[in-house]
Amino acid sequence: MHVDHHDLVHEFPEHKDAIHDKKMNDAHFAKLFDEYHGVTNEVEKLERADMPVNDALVEDLKKQRVALKDELYRMLVATQA
Repeated sequence: MHVDHHDLVHEFPEHKDAIHDKKMNDAHFAKLFDEYHGVTNEVEKLERADMPVNDALVEDLKKQRVALKDELYRMLVATQA
């Protein structure tokens, strides 16, 4: 099964430098970044698994990932304003 990779730099390539800068200089951003990538890795692992998976669990993880991505994006845009 093909699984799309959703790391933050692939999601927002135009913010690559800002992502790196905020990871190094903003503890809250770094914490959310780590949470986002942890959830993303879990979703991708479940999607690659060749066994039945609880759809509700995957959907909840995807919702959590979207909420984190939205917050991270807001933080990135706020620094450029």
